[in-house]
Amino acid sequence: MKFFVGLHHPADARGFDHAMVSVNALLTRKSDFHPRGEWMLDSGAFMQIKQHGEFVLSLYDYASAIKRWRRCGNMVAAVSQDYMCESFVLARTGRTVAEHQHATICRYCTLRFLVRDAAYLMPVLQGFEPWEYVAHVRQYGSMLAPGQWVGVGSVCKRNSRVEDVERVLLAIREERPDLRLHGFGLKITALESSIVRDCLHSADSMAWSYAARREGRKKDVNDPAEAARYAERIRTQEPVTRQCQRRLEDFT
Repeated sequence: MKFFVGLHHPADARGFDHAMVSVNALLTRKSDFHPRGEWMLDSGAFMQIKQHGEFVLSLYDYASAIKRWRRCGNMVAAVSQDYMCESFVLARTGRTVAEHQHATICRYCTLRFLVRDAAYLMPVLQGFEPWEYVAHVRQYGSMLAPGQWVGVGSVCKRNSRVEDVERVLLAIREERPDLRLHGFGLKITALESSIVRDCLHSADSMAWSYAARREGRKKDVNDPAEAARYAERIRTQEPVTRQCQRRLEDFT
């Protein structure tokens, strides 16, 4: 499993083989940065929708940002603009899970047209219950090619209930075992599960910064050395075998 470490400052990507950089961190930047290895461009969906209830960047502006920043190093994917489905996000937008799923696909279709072959645009599966993710897979239909690299959203706030993350991933894998799944914002608590690791092709997290913030002045929340130590912990982690019921009623 590839682990893309989330970074506050794009310039810090020069120290990592796999990095995740949010477009939010690039909005006021003019000059190029120089990633050492592979990197992903995050759409900044979580912060934009959490703070504003909608995307700050239009589809056209985000497509332009993708084309602009793909010139920096090896950008392996740009994440499509998706709508999360946690209850607090739904309360912020005033929409339903089904409406968020539909809007997520609509934005993916438009961005795919605007970006074309400039970069790989990663579609995102959304929902909250396992059966909702399965429904979203079916809504994408043939847009999800065999073996496609696909993001799984609305799991970052569920790290404390690893079994919930497991059920979501298992439901998706049962529906489309060919898909290569990417888990957004998954912490060590989730990634220590052998089920989660087995289901994922890749994952990302900025949990190293949150951990440093909890420790107060002892650590710098922007220190790339903290990010490097966290990424190494993920790389050398031994997955723990867990039991997870995969009965059909869990997914429906």
